Amino acid sequence: MSEFRIDQITNQSGSRGPDIAGITTFTGTSGMVMPSGPTEYRGGRGRGLFLQGRPNSPALNSNIIDYVTIATLGNAQDFGDLSKASLGGTALASSTRGLSATGYNAPTQDNIIDYITISSTGNAFDFGDLTTILSYSSACSSSTRGLFTNGMQDIPANVYNSTINAVTIASKGDAFDFGDVTLARRSSNNGISNGTRGVFGGGAIPPTNYNIIDYVTITTTGDAQDFGDLLEPLGNISSCSNSVRGLYGGGGNPSAVNTIQYITIASIGDAIDFGDLSAARYFFASACASSIRGLFGGGNEAPAKVNTIDYVTIATLGNASDFGDLTVGRDGPAACSDAHGGLGD
Repeated sequence: MSEFRIDQITNQSGSRGPDIAGITTFTGTSGMVMPSGPTEYRGGRGRGLFLQGRPNSPALNSNIIDYVTIATLGNAQDFGDLSKASLGGTALASSTRGLSATGYNAPTQDNIIDYITISSTGNAFDFGDLTTILSYSSACSSSTRGLFTNGMQDIPANVYNSTINAVTIASKGDAFDFGDVTLARRSSNNGISNGTRGVFGGGAIPPTNYNIIDYVTITTTGDAQDFGDLLEPLGNISSCSNSVRGLYGGGGNPSAVNTIQYITIASIGDAIDFGDLSAARYFFASACASSIRGLFGGGNEAPAKVNTIDYVTIATLGNASDFGDLTVGRDGPAACSDAHGGLGD
């Protein structure tokens, strides 16, 4: 084996050696290829985002984007802003790009999709439009395709939607019709995936809540099929996943619950008890995950909107622990990450 000596390499003029940072040893039988291209396109892998929502004061919808490093503990930091203030939107991500669908932004409602580059910070840019106006909707993704579904159009009247919208995350453009879920309903932030299968659980057509779990194969198009049932009918539930297990946390029926339940995504069947959140949380908390941890942030612990972020270890069962705080307490946020179950983790 040949020896790789750093001090035998000089710069172009021969005046000194190169500045080496990071890798100080190298062993191999062939050449070494350094990473290339802008760092923002290599993926941060492990960053969670919490977007939009409605703070306590002023009680107006916001365009906030917060971020955390999921592997550590600590408070969220400011990432940038969405193009519009909103409540009850939803979000999904690949390893490089996060997409956020605008929800309810009284006195209007629209079908805007924004995007951000997760490994950098900054404001969102226009991606395209959903096929229909939605708020209180759900989303999940593989590494390449994103799905937005469920939700409602509340202006001028409540119309519940069963359409599944699909987008190609790496490109920009309007969504296209994928198929339909088994029941039109609103169900913010209840989408999970393992890269192959997208799963949507719970939801409501007030005052009725549902325990429905349905699923689709993300790479194809077509209508959803029955997966199983939640432990009880729940609206306003939040969810996250790694590549094996999906978690559903909080929600209401009609009172707030602190239950966390789980499913094994590759199989079909009913949800099983996982543990509890730190408090009963209702009205659109949000969740995101890495391959190891699930985070649940924000929501309403009546009468206050909270900045709490809880976390669990997805592979084990047990109650949530304190992770840190969002920059602003709010309900109705959305969440996504660059290291979730749909990204081959």
